[in-house]
Amino acid sequence: MTSLSRELVFLILQFLEEEKFKDSVHRLEKESGFYFNMKYFEEKVQAGEWEEVEKYLSGFTKVDDNRYSMKIFFEIRKQKYLEALDRQDKPKAVEILVGDLKVFATFNEELYKEITQLLTLTNFRENEQLSKYGDTKTARGIMLLELKKLIEANPLFRDKLIFPALKSSRLRTLINQSLNWQHQLCKNPRPNPDIKTLFIDHSCSPSNGPLAPTPVNLPVSAVARPAAYTSLGVGAHGPFPPAAATTNANALSGWMANASVSSSVQAAVVTASPIPVPQNQVSILKRPRTPSTTPGMVEYQNSDHEQLMKRLRPTPSVEEVSYPSARHASWSLDDLPRTVAMSLHQGSSVTSMDFHPSHQTLLLVGSNNGEISLWELGLRERLVSKPFKIWDISACSLPFQAAMVKETPISVRRVTWSLDGSFVGVAFAKHLIHIYAFNGSNELAQRIEIDAHIGGVNDLAFAHPNKQLCIVTCGDDKLIKVWDLTGRRLFNFEGHEAPVYSVCPHHKENIQFIFSTAIDGKIKAWLYDNMGSRVDYDAPGHWCTTMLYSADGTRLFSCGTSKDGESFLVEWNESEGAIRRTYNGFRKKSAGVVQFDTTQNRFLAAGEDGQIKFWDMDNVNLLTSIDAEGGLQGLPHLRFNKEGNLLAVSTADNGFKILANAAGLRSLRTNETPAFEALRSPIESTANKVSGSSVNIGPVSCKVERSSPARPSQILNGVDPTVRNVDKPRTVEDVIDRTKSWQLSEIVDPAHCRLVSMPDSPDTSCKVVRLLYTNSGAGILALGSNGVQKLWKWSRNEQNPSGKATASAAPQHWQPNSGLLMTNDVSGVNLEEAVPCIALSKNDSYVMSACGGKVSLFNMMTFKVMTTFMSPPPASTYLAFHPMDNNIIAIGMEDSTIHIYNVRVDEVKSRLKGHQKRISGLAFSTNLGILVSSGADANLCVWSIDTWEKRKSVPIQLPVGKAPVGETRVQFHSDQLRLLVSHETQLAIYDASKMERIRQWVPQDVLPAPISYAAYSCNSQLVYATFCDGNTGVFDADSLKLRCRIAPSTYFTPATLNGGQAVYPFVVAAHPLEPNQFALGLTDGSVKVVEPNESEGKWGSSPPMDNGMVNGRTASSTTSNHTPDQGTQR
Repeated sequence: MTSLSRELVFLILQFLEEEKFKDSVHRLEKESGFYFNMKYFEEKVQAGEWEEVEKYLSGFTKVDDNRYSMKIFFEIRKQKYLEALDRQDKPKAVEILVGDLKVFATFNEELYKEITQLLTLTNFRENEQLSKYGDTKTARGIMLLELKKLIEANPLFRDKLIFPALKSSRLRTLINQSLNWQHQLCKNPRPNPDIKTLFIDHSCSPSNGPLAPTPVNLPVSAVARPAAYTSLGVGAHGPFPPAAATTNANALSGWMANASVSSSVQAAVVTASPIPVPQNQVSILKRPRTPSTTPGMVEYQNSDHEQLMKRLRPTPSVEEVSYPSARHASWSLDDLPRTVAMSLHQGSSVTSMDFHPSHQTLLLVGSNNGEISLWELGLRERLVSKPFKIWDISACSLPFQAAMVKETPISVRRVTWSLDGSFVGVAFAKHLIHIYAFNGSNELAQRIEIDAHIGGVNDLAFAHPNKQLCIVTCGDDKLIKVWDLTGRRLFNFEGHEAPVYSVCPHHKENIQFIFSTAIDGKIKAWLYDNMGSRVDYDAPGHWCTTMLYSADGTRLFSCGTSKDGESFLVEWNESEGAIRRTYNGFRKKSAGVVQFDTTQNRFLAAGEDGQIKFWDMDNVNLLTSIDAEGGLQGLPHLRFNKEGNLLAVSTADNGFKILANAAGLRSLRTNETPAFEALRSPIESTANKVSGSSVNIGPVSCKVERSSPARPSQILNGVDPTVRNVDKPRTVEDVIDRTKSWQLSEIVDPAHCRLVSMPDSPDTSCKVVRLLYTNSGAGILALGSNGVQKLWKWSRNEQNPSGKATASAAPQHWQPNSGLLMTNDVSGVNLEEAVPCIALSKNDSYVMSACGGKVSLFNMMTFKVMTTFMSPPPASTYLAFHPMDNNIIAIGMEDSTIHIYNVRVDEVKSRLKGHQKRISGLAFSTNLGILVSSGADANLCVWSIDTWEKRKSVPIQLPVGKAPVGETRVQFHSDQLRLLVSHETQLAIYDASKMERIRQWVPQDVLPAPISYAAYSCNSQLVYATFCDGNTGVFDADSLKLRCRIAPSTYFTPATLNGGQAVYPFVVAAHPLEPNQFALGLTDGSVKVVEPNESEGKWGSSPPMDNGMVNGRTASSTTSNHTPDQGTQR
């Protein structure tokens, strides 16, 4: 909003105050965000009108804007909570705790737990820190003093606490002056004109002859409050014309305006969308936008725009904030990755690169010949090579089929990872996109192929509107399209008048949007709805431009080149829609489009003239430039890894270089050392003895397509890692040799893994039946068959600096000072027949459990029972919190029904019927909007979480002659699309969108016994499975191939194994943060936490692709045994 418009708001505020429109005054203060009325705020706080207090504050700041804002909201909500406790209104206090205070648990979990514990006290003043809490009025007064200090210190309130000094009735005075001017311009001015309206310009009616102009003295009553007040309208000829353009011709007048589509933009065509759009993204002004005085620029000045802008506005940058804690840490040029660590040969000109978001040395590369490759830089190894190939030509459009009769290679325009690294997206120069699934097993599994655009697909990105993973594409057909992971088109955005060059999905709070740029230099922005573009501006250079956010999402940059070859790198001021700074240092002319990237929330890098140029984000002058020892492309492609310690840069000889700083070089060496040992020839490598089992450390599995032009790794058979350009190709025989050298890792002795046991003297009569890690990863909760839960916690110390669960340090059995035990209701229960169940709240404050009796809700700090519910019969057999609402619990029952229960109102909302026997598993997927249930009837049911209607019922495929009985359990993969199903007879992976089985493994050979339990690792790349003969198996999650067997002798003593009672792991739990750590709950009453030795770091190695015989066994017998109709990943 321009400064004149801002001042107009103050004039209106004065007018409303003078006319006693009290509610309107404060509503405009809040909606404009220009003036914070401290007096009004104090009145509402003292009156305890908390809803109005927060509503008023929301016009100026949000909870997570900065530390001052967070403290303001916390103090208000804490006071509201304490007052509810003081009134003994426990239900209201719980509502405040869950609805208002929970947001602070993310930032201070311990404080939230302490606040929760106040519910258990008869009088919260028993808490030492609250012992001096007086009466409500006094407490509010003390809090108000603190709030005023916080508001005054908060930079977001700067210049908003003082109302400007205005003469009384200033708006009326300006109207009088305007009318006087209009009267002066009358052709036939009359004395004492009769002013009857302000809605149109004044003009005197014709008279018999010309008269001298007479000043108009509009009385105050002329604009006094009418019976039905109508807001003043200031026309185009009034004193507030549209603001003139600034000297910067590329400055924008506001991002993301809620305005209708401009005349140059066609109406958006959007297909019916299954994604619900929040209401605050749909309020669109229906009036047209008024063009400003500068061609190509549009003025957006309306209240809806300002409201959205306040939501989109980032926290002020450090230059605007005075408190010192927000300053950046010191840095030096050594932080930049400038040292050439390696040069690698791709085989074709590199067109796009992207580092894996969590595996910092895993690089995805796309080439001009259509090939994509996956490189492990620590090994200098090409793990995967995928030449261009059309997967299903019959599913493509006829124009594309005609163009591809000869199936000529198509160049790659973009390769990119999804945010969690589970998927790879590839955009090609003609029509197609390919999506691959990646599960950390050195394989890229074909997921979907889409004929996405007519012509080239110029860009591709992943987005998460409303927590649903989607793919955003743009192309030569001037369209932006959004797809789901099944290949279904969700949105089709029209509006650009030239081919769309790039897309940049982003979000601010709950607002999801997409920036797009076209080759005519237009920048547009879209919400996920059918309302068209919200922005229509010209980018610097008026040609090809790419937009990127800083890693923390608070700063927006763009880089582009004009048709004349002039390049521009700029930072945008999102709140103003203007260019904040333009960076210097480019040559005057470039032959193509300059590429750039950002890193560490501190640096920018761009490739030009065979060099890499670096800038500090806060300084427009060039920081430094390097040529990386020469050989770069003229306009090199470049990409930082997430940590910013590695930089990949394309070279002119069809390859790329990796630049590193000191930390990057260390990360490469860390990966390089074990890789060197693994890549030694089988003759040189020695057998690694693990308790009598000889395990040959073979070469890393590598799949190379026969048709691939992939060049070899640069570190083979002990060659010096610094030697470059090793061109000896690997043959098919090499790959077969590597496959033959792989052997299953077998752990049979506790000396060959890390293991910690608890308790020291277990109660052998009470087996561990359910096991959970706390969500923080610092503790383990075990439910015994006697209904008693035990909690073990790890302390933070020199031996364990993280304070998380580890097999390298012993935990403490934790109890409150009261000595209470968390004991379930087992009155009248036959414990031998009871089916235990347990669930933990996301913040670790509460645990729910049952063991044949009522469900008990325990406070994890005090171990007190907060409430009980669901008295049997029927008994509860499985518990699962709703992922979006902790007050909603899905409860599986002994009678085969599922109850959807609301804890807050103590009411069963729905009863789901679909199974024939008791419920043994429940799993939610927010991506698919479903609840999957499994039962002891060996059936799976799919329910809609919106309507709770049953969508599908699928029996699991049992061995011939096996009765449909036995515990069946379900767990979703982290992508919430694949589903792990475990039964005593099998492990299986299902595509939950279709409920089709895509993998299966059945017990055999070294693991022949029935399965007792199975669980995904925290990153869903491994599956841990326990067996009734005492073994534990570690499987690749994608292929269900066995990586490692851990024998019972690892965690049972010989005396225990030789005893008369069968002992085995009854349950397994995976650590929430460490993918190679798991815990076992054993039938002898003990819990074991198990990790690989630090020298190994992981459980075995990835089994190779099936190539006939593996170490004397058939491939199916050692690794996997897919059923014939399910042999490939869908």
